[in-house]
This record gives sequence, structure tokens and C-alpha cells, in this order.
Amino acid sequence: MKNYYIIDFDSTFTQVEALDELARISLEGSPDQETVYREIERFTNLAMEGKISFRESLTGRIRLLKANKQHLDLLIKHLKKKVSKSFDRNRAFFQANADTAWIVSGGFKEFITPVVAPYGIKTENIYANTFLFDEEGNITGYDDTNPLSDEGGKVKLLKELNIEGRIFGIGDGYSDFQLKESGLIERFYAFTENIARKSVTEKADHVTPSFDEFLYVNDLPRAISYPKNRILCLVIGDVPKIASEILKSDGFSIRIKDQFEEKYVKDVGMLLLGNDVDIDADQLRRANKLKVVGYLGDVKGHVSRSLCAENGVVIFDDKRNKKRNAEFIPRRMADFINNGDTYLSRNFPPLTLPKLKRAHRLIHIHKNVPGVMANINAVYAENEVNIFSQFLMTKGDLGYAITDVDAHYDKEMLKQLKSVENTIKFRILYK
Repeated sequence: MKNYYIIDFDSTFTQVEALDELARISLEGSPDQETVYREIERFTNLAMEGKISFRESLTGRIRLLKANKQHLDLLIKHLKKKVSKSFDRNRAFFQANADTAWIVSGGFKEFITPVVAPYGIKTENIYANTFLFDEEGNITGYDDTNPLSDEGGKVKLLKELNIEGRIFGIGDGYSDFQLKESGLIERFYAFTENIARKSVTEKADHVTPSFDEFLYVNDLPRAISYPKNRILCLVIGDVPKIASEILKSDGFSIRIKDQFEEKYVKDVGMLLLGNDVDIDADQLRRANKLKVVGYLGDVKGHVSRSLCAENGVVIFDDKRNKKRNAEFIPRRMADFINNGDTYLSRNFPPLTLPKLKRAHRLIHIHKNVPGVMANINAVYAENEVNIFSQFLMTKGDLGYAITDVDAHYDKEMLKQLKSVENTIKFRILYK
């Protein structure tokens, strides 16, 4: 059976609610602009939370808009810049699934089609409402015979379409959850990259903070190797807000704590620590998923540099306590996770790597003993892998090897690389 992907538009494919944005455009300069806009926003939220019918919300918003075709042109330009980041970087998914990736929205084709079509989504697979215009091009209403203009419209539409296949629904609102409630779709994914509505997330089969997460849990081809929302970053101690905001905006899952609580030891992937915070050596040994530590000050005496190196954990610190370290350190942490860069690390060989382009980056951290690189390259040779570039640096007892390869290889090779003698940590990186 084919898999079909039913994707919402407003606050899902795009970061914003299009009608709300159209209101801002059409009401610009009006003395009651903010009052009207807030009323339109109120109608939107009430419907998304299931507190009023969708038709009631739609009628109320259209009545307040006072928009025309020229405003729509401006809206389309605006929306093209507001496509959700995780959808934007996964264009290849839509091109590969052009027949089964559909947009189903209570929004309007007049602005949806120009925004999603460049991603390879077919016009015939865009289901949405349509505006009614007068002779001067003013929006006067909408086609109320369209099932998507009514309460439960998405359910009515899918019943009419009678799709034969497994259907996955992705959206942020109550109308998206109704598809799951109706039994018409296999699973419902509450999309929270832009907004999280408790009335929706608590009923979803899975909460997906990004489209990368949806692709990952369904083992579908994706633009990045691992969803960053799955990497837990603990922020401990006196850490300026800007430091955690930098990592949060990059997509990492942030928890702000006073201390390194035991319940997080096995899951933490990143530690961002304020000056004078100490990390217990035993906890550090057991933090098997930990990849990087950022320390806002001199790490000496607070976190074991040698123990981190033994466990393949990179440390970035600022022993001179410069004012810029609150921004510099988290950016170095992100550069390591995103690209493998270790430049200015306190305990790793310093490498600044080229950006990845159409390749998979295989990162191998190992003990610096004779024969490791020969064994690594023997695995590549055995699997007839096309190597684009390779980098190796050592520091004391630690070796850091980066190999960029063609993305087409037998995935069993990854198990072989992890099993090379003297391997400390191995990860795959692509984006």
C-alpha cells in the first residue's frame, strides 16, 4: 500500500497563519489596525483549539479582512520567506513523493499554490478553499460549497477522496486531529515547530517539533542525519540567557537546571555550564550520549578534560572569561554538532572542516594507536566507497578522523566502522 502524507499549511508548512498575515497587510495604516488584527487572531485560535466551528471562524475573519488581489500578491511574497525551516530544507522529500505528498488546508489556494508549488507539490494535490472577488478584485467571501470551508472539512474531503493507502496527517490544529479521530488516517503528528497547542498535542500519536523528526521516526529520506530536537542540552549554573537562546534557535532541546540531575545522565547530549559549576566524574563516565561540553570560564578543576577525551566528549571553554564567551561558546558547540568542527577545543585536535555538500560525513573518534586508520580505510575499501575527502588529526592519546563519502553505500558498513578496534565514538553527519 502507498503511503500518503496529508500536510497542513498554516503554522505547519509555513511559520505563520496566512489570513492573519493578510490582515496585517490589508489593514496597514488603518487607525483600528491592531484592534481588528487581534480579533482576527482570536477567531483563528478559537478554531485551532476547537472552541468554535471552523466555518464560524472563517466567516468572521473574511468579514474583517478588507483585502484585495494586490494584497494577496504582497502576502505571497511574504509567505515564501516564512516557510518552516524544516520543510524548506527537505525539498527533496516532496520531489521524491510528488504523487503522495498533499497539502490539505482550510486556507486558500490563491496564496497556498504559489508558495508550495516550487517544492514540487503538484497543483492537483493541493486541497484548499477559494476566495470570491468582486469586479474591482476585492475579496467578498469564499466558496461555501467547498467541504474545507465547513466544520470537519478535512474529514469530509478525505471521505470524498476515498484514498486507498496508509495516510499520515501532519498539522498543528484541531481540524488536523479530527482526521485521526475519524479513523481515516493511520497516525496523526502534532507539528510544534511554530506553535504548540495543548488541546492538540495531548491527543496526537506523536509530537513532532520539526519535519525532520517526522521523517526520522518513519525512517524516510531526510536532509539531516538526526533531528536536533532529539539532542538534549542541559544548561546549568549562571548562564546568560543569550547562550541558551543561541542553541534553542538552532533546534536543540534545552533544559535549564541548577545542577546535573541524575535522571538526565543517560540522555544528555550537550552540557552548557556556567563558571564554577563542577561535574562529577562518575556521572561524566555514565553520560554515554554526551558529545560536547561548553564551559563559560576556565574548565580546569571543574570538569575532567582527560576523562572527556577518553569518552569522546569535546570541551570548549574560555579560560580568559571574555565578555563574548556567552555567545562564542554555544556557537562552537553547535558547530561541532552540525559540522564536526573542533577548532579551539580544550581537549580535542583542532579541526575546521569544509561545509558538507551532497555527502555523508563519518566521524570516527579513536585511541591514538598504530593501525587504526589502516583498519578504518580497509572498511571503506572493502565496501568500495567513494571518498570525497578525509581529515585526520591527533592530540595526545586521541585521534579524530573525518571522512566525507558518497551517500550511496551499504548501511552495514556503519556497523563495521563502529566495531573497529580502539574506537571511542562514531557518528554519521549529513545535512
